[in-house]
Amino acid sequence: MRSFRIRRSSGMPLLGGARPPVAALSALLLSLAAFAALGLGGAGHDEVPEAVRASQQRVAEDVALAMRASLDESVTDLERVAALFNAGAPFPADTVLDRIGSVYQKWRGTAVIEIRSGRLLAARGEDVPLTGVDRGKLADPDALRPRLVRFADGEARVLSFALLSWKGRPQQLLVASGSLRLPDPGTGTAAGPRAVAVADSAGTLLRVNGLAEAGHPWSRARQDSAERLRNQLDDLAEAAAERTARRSGPTTAAPGGDGFPGRSGNLVGQVRDGGRTAAGYAALAPAGAGVRSAADTLGLTVLTAVEVVAVPSGGGGSPVGVVAAGSLLFLGGASVALLTGLTVRPSARLLAESRRIARGDLRRPVSVPGGGEAARIGDALERLRRQLSGEPGRPARRPRRPGTAGALAASAALILLWSAPLVFVVNRADGRAVPDRLVADQEERTGILADRVRRALNEGHADLASVASAIDGRTTPHGMGVALDRTVREHARYRSVYVLDADGRILARAGAEPHPVLGGQPGARPITVLDDGGEPVVTARVSVPGRPRVAVVGEFRIGFLNALLDRAGLGEVRLVDAERRVLGGNSGYRAFSALPSDRLDALVKSTGARTGTVPRTGGVIDQRGGVHLAAAARFSDVGAAEALGWAVVSRQPAAGLALPEYRLQNRTVLAGLLGLTTGALCLGWTYLVVVRPLRELARQADALAGGDRLTALPAHHDDEVGAIARNLELIRRQLRQRHERGTAAPAGRS
Repeated sequence: MRSFRIRRSSGMPLLGGARPPVAALSALLLSLAAFAALGLGGAGHDEVPEAVRASQQRVAEDVALAMRASLDESVTDLERVAALFNAGAPFPADTVLDRIGSVYQKWRGTAVIEIRSGRLLAARGEDVPLTGVDRGKLADPDALRPRLVRFADGEARVLSFALLSWKGRPQQLLVASGSLRLPDPGTGTAAGPRAVAVADSAGTLLRVNGLAEAGHPWSRARQDSAERLRNQLDDLAEAAAERTARRSGPTTAAPGGDGFPGRSGNLVGQVRDGGRTAAGYAALAPAGAGVRSAADTLGLTVLTAVEVVAVPSGGGGSPVGVVAAGSLLFLGGASVALLTGLTVRPSARLLAESRRIARGDLRRPVSVPGGGEAARIGDALERLRRQLSGEPGRPARRPRRPGTAGALAASAALILLWSAPLVFVVNRADGRAVPDRLVADQEERTGILADRVRRALNEGHADLASVASAIDGRTTPHGMGVALDRTVREHARYRSVYVLDADGRILARAGAEPHPVLGGQPGARPITVLDDGGEPVVTARVSVPGRPRVAVVGEFRIGFLNALLDRAGLGEVRLVDAERRVLGGNSGYRAFSALPSDRLDALVKSTGARTGTVPRTGGVIDQRGGVHLAAAARFSDVGAAEALGWAVVSRQPAAGLALPEYRLQNRTVLAGLLGLTTGALCLGWTYLVVVRPLRELARQADALAGGDRLTALPAHHDDEVGAIARNLELIRRQLRQRHERGTAAPAGRS
């Protein structure tokens, strides 16, 4: 008789068998129930929601960017105009100022003084404060940087300087005085008044917009709110200037990143009459790392402030968390009980029965589990016991109950019953969760962007007008090219600048090759947009004085316009024409396509009925993709871009805002997803290590009980299923030895 030995495991490994996934499921469901109880009962409310505070900071950043661009543009324009005059024959001071005034209307006053004597040669507009100009230091390049001057009445002006130098003439200083431009937040928003202010490095307010005087037809409550804002502005301005001056505190992004490139933040004022002031601040900063900014030397800080209703802080008292935790304990307990009763216990019973039979204990019948693969293996063990003991017949088959697969399906259904409502139904936030203040901020920021784009187009047209004013009948193509090269080099807005004659021939150009779609003279309007095979071609045209059939044309870069629209925290932004066709955007778009939503289209239409500095409107729209904040702002009727009728449209999902209701919704969805993940992980684990091996083992056990003595039963797993397989292999070898002895006995007797 051959001897054989099968290695037997002394114990089940930690990660093997049916017990570990069921234990892991129990632990994870208990942890999830604790999370549900603590996290789903209500999201804590700050006195001023984080989303509102962050929104004020974004508004201040947008205003700071617009102001910085305006101040830098003023300095660059004055220097370039002076360079154009310096490149030609000498001009009288009065002629210089007249030509500047015919092209630019941005300066409140201009003057030309003779540096050596200090004599005023010419002046236009309001008196330019020249007392702060030290003529002895003008040789220093820093002396020509812009500076801030305050009048006795508190008004502030920004002085820009440029040198006029002609051979054989005394050097002259060109000075332009401009005011600090701030957007007008308007008075019609339902969210209450807004103050937009600018302060110097000491925190002294230089200008404030948005707070109506006492005689403005506001309601009494709005007048009181405006008065409370006015009383707190000085303190807020000092705090903001102190934070930006010491270069400490949070910043939205590193310089040159996707966010604001300078210092910015938000403040919260005192609670007064149930309201609390939320303010945002931002320092004027360069456009990016390594970018020179004349405005950065002024030390200005932009401040915006609004009053919001102070909500008592603390968590909510909703019973949703307790109900969710209790239901999970009940459903999860039922799921674990099913898995234990139909997976863990049958496996342990089969292991004990197979071990008993393999050791030769054949006295009592096999205790067969109720259903599934475990019942098939139990039936096979009983048949094998009868074969080893010599009992005749087959055991009667019992009605099958659901087995391991049914247990998994039932457990999955219980977990899904708890998780699915959390993902799709419970704690849903809608448009009512969005404060009116955030809608007003979206509208305000969209209006600021629309005004920035309009100003950029107007400034571009003015640049071309200044070039055209320097061209006359004596200017050679080379001289034209020098002026055009300087314009393209100093301004990133142009793709190409060129001079066209009456026949559409290019006399001089700078930059890229002009688009062939022009074909000849562009349209008669100052700014036009053409379709060049799907790409918008935005051009500005200015006739040369005295030569009306000769024009200076500039093609704007679409990338420049798109860069103006790229602002953090505003969502998807689109620039549309008068027919509401998309011309540009801050993300992927198709040129000349319609807006992606009828609601957005209607929003743009409604701006046509609005009046104000920047006609704009906003609201909360509920689309298939969820609740969105949306706003539209049309170009105001100022400058060369007024006839375009363009508008800026913005849309961002409300779910991304830091609001308590959406924070609670996100937690609820997270809890549901964690429930689904826990069920998928643990039940999938159970299927892989228990159900599938048991199914294969049941097939092998049936074959063995049916008479297959040759096929070995390998033990692929070191767990209960593997141990049962090893015991069945022992039984197979015993049956095979009996068969071999039975066939060898007759031959020996003969």
